Amino acid sequence: MNDINIIQLFFYILPAIIVGLVAFYFFRMYMLNEEKRRMFLIRKENQKEALPLRLQAYERMALYLERISFGKLLIRIKTDNLTAEEYANVLTSNIEIEFEHNLAQQIYITGECWNVIKTSKNATIGIIRKTLKQEGVTSADKLREVILAGLMEQQAPTETALDYIKKEVRSII
Repeated sequence: MNDINIIQLFFYILPAIIVGLVAFYFFRMYMLNEEKRRMFLIRKENQKEALPLRLQAYERMALYLERISFGKLLIRIKTDNLTAEEYANVLTSNIEIEFEHNLAQQIYITGECWNVIKTSKNATIGIIRKTLKQEGVTSADKLREVILAGLMEQQAPTETALDYIKKEVRSII
């Protein structure tokens, strides 16, 4: 008789346990969905504020790349009776100063884009140094002339980086 009472008690408690587990499951799912919804709203609000900052960073980096492109750089910085080595140092220094001025922009752009920009900067400096070591480059005017002639043969590193920035901006808008 005692066993029958335990079995009856179990049958009375079983529906309550099932209802409790189902209620717990639905409550847990509801809380997880609410948390996801809150995080989505927070991200959406942050993006509303961060998107203009990100776009501004991309604009600044595009401006930087334009400023260090050989066409603009060689026109902006005059030779002024400098030797080829002095002129190369002035060009390199100008590129580095511009880069340091824009270092904080890396916070707002992707790491891959930042690496493309750094690679472009280093390639631009490398072209200047490589051209300086060529035979026949003895004056600043000759250095400028050889660099510009080299641009006719290949795409400048800054153009490649600018194309990458444009592609990335299109993907976030």
